[in-house]
Amino acid sequence: AVKMSAPTMEERKACWGARDELWQCLDRHAEDGTKCEELRLAFEARCPQQWVKYFDRRRDFLKYKKKLETEGYQPPEAAGKS
Repeated sequence: AVKMSAPTMEERKACWGARDELWQCLDRHAEDGTKCEELRLAFEARCPQQWVKYFDRRRDFLKYKKKLETEGYQPPEAAGKS
């Protein structure tokens, strides 16, 4: 098995840079991944697999949070509240 060493500072910078470019692209194109395919590939190439998964989840979470902030949270009607 290949032991994954911790990425160096340079590698981390490359990964974060690739992530930022991809996210900016997705923001500009309303999440249309087809417009950002090259950046996506660069992001996946520069970042460890676990980071890619983590950042994807993080982006989904941030988008969800932003949606709540813009649209507000609609609580389900409390059942049987008098």
